[in-house]
Amino acid sequence: MRTKMKTCLWISALITAGAAWAHHGSAVSYDLAQRITMKGTITDFKYINPHPSLFWDVKDDKGNVTHWAGEIAPNTAQLQQEGWGRKRSDAALAAGTVVTITLSPSRSGNPVGLIQKIENAAGEAVLGQIGLGAPPPAGTKQ
Repeated sequence: MRTKMKTCLWISALITAGAAWAHHGSAVSYDLAQRITMKGTITDFKYINPHPSLFWDVKDDKGNVTHWAGEIAPNTAQLQQEGWGRKRSDAALAAGTVVTITLSPSRSGNPVGLIQKIENAAGEAVLGQIGLGAPPPAGTKQ
């Protein structure tokens, strides 16, 4: 009986350690000392755990489009504590919406980042880093 219990405890410890190891640290994936700000058009928003993800297109001076992706550092539970929910997010971050995004870029050089701030076309903060600090978008209902 004691051996079975020890085995179960070891298996539980290994599973827990594996899950903790699998979750990435932001400083490993992103250059948190650097900020890039860009204007783009949202193509998709996924309100999912562990981090909501935003996808957008950025067009350069020559008309070339770069497809970007960014994760929003707070998880959905933290966003809900700040007054965000799926409906509010869908309204503020709908496909086709033009936004200005400030992010910490990926260390790999790929068009991926950790989103620090999102502003709407009027320059109003839609979303900022924890505590989000940005008021909910005007006219949206949760």
